[in-house]
Amino acid sequence: MAVLAVAAGGAIANDYAIQPALAQIASDFRAPLSLVAFVSSAAMAGYLAGLALLLPLADRLSPRTIIPVQLLTLAGALVLAAVAPGPGVLIGCFVLIGALTTVAAQASAVVGKHSDPACRGARMGAVSAGISAGILLSRFIGGLLADWIGWRGALLAFAAFVAATALTAFPLLPPDEESPRGSYLASLRALPGLLRAHPRLRRATAAGMLWFFAFNLVWVGLALRLAGPPYRLSPAAIGLYSLAGVLGLAVTRVAGRLSDRFGSRAVMTAGLTVAACAALALSFGLGNPVATATALAFFDAGCFAAQVANQAGIVAIDPTRSGSLNAAYLTLYYAAGAIGTAAAGIVVTAGWPAITLLAAAAVVAAVLRAARISRPR
Repeated sequence: MAVLAVAAGGAIANDYAIQPALAQIASDFRAPLSLVAFVSSAAMAGYLAGLALLLPLADRLSPRTIIPVQLLTLAGALVLAAVAPGPGVLIGCFVLIGALTTVAAQASAVVGKHSDPACRGARMGAVSAGISAGILLSRFIGGLLADWIGWRGALLAFAAFVAATALTAFPLLPPDEESPRGSYLASLRALPGLLRAHPRLRRATAAGMLWFFAFNLVWVGLALRLAGPPYRLSPAAIGLYSLAGVLGLAVTRVAGRLSDRFGSRAVMTAGLTVAACAALALSFGLGNPVATATALAFFDAGCFAAQVANQAGIVAIDPTRSGSLNAAYLTLYYAAGAIGTAAAGIVVTAGWPAITLLAAAAVVAAVLRAARISRPR
């Protein structure tokens, strides 16, 4: 469990670690920041494709095969990005990187599939804690490395870490002797049908899309706003704000246990209510690091608690198809995240309050959707 959590966090970090260095990359390539900002969108778009095309493999291939191979391929893609000669190639590399970081979702699906129902939420919460740590620490570590060894060196460092987790995970993962049902293409074609067949999955997906749109809108908008006047913060200083989300790291473990006891709907509603209030609080005092960090801490904690509860409830629909269920959910979830990432560059021109108010509205809508989710039979 510990190795899976570290591997998942180290993989997913690569979707976010480059964000504090976007201004540095733009300067290096002598390209407009608006163009380089598409690196973040490319990672989200690649992740979206990987969820649809790669995550269903968790139901068909041995964990000992799919997870180490995908981690090693991710390390190779990071090396290619580190030697990119221009922004176009870098954006293309991050589409591939984003697709391969879905190994984090595969780790969660493997745990959900092999866990006892009584402790499924807690175990998925443990892996989600690793994913949360990867997301939250990625911007800080990425910004720090970019200041120390440049953005290219930072990508090489992440490549080395991912390769090390692949080699460590291989002997510890369980072989899966089950024969897959149907062909791979049949599994892909069945994904839309899962949404039609399960109303609970549809409602959970709608709620997740709304809060993940808000999550990416806030974090990418924050990085862009703090890099511009009057703040002009360095990548390391911008990345430092990600440490405010450490509260979410602790909350994921608790959220998993509470979901096992009280059900996912109650945990989601509570978490999203906290996130909505925190988004409103972010509207004030951007120039005050303490106030901003505090609001970010509660915003992240609420979103991550909702995500753990939501995924545990989705896997409970049919644990034997955890990979496909997660693929159907997370494909749309990250599509909304990619929209939020792209929208941040546009909405931030209207001012920071426009970012936070739009995020708060999206989270409130997610609360209303979560309240309609019923327990699986």
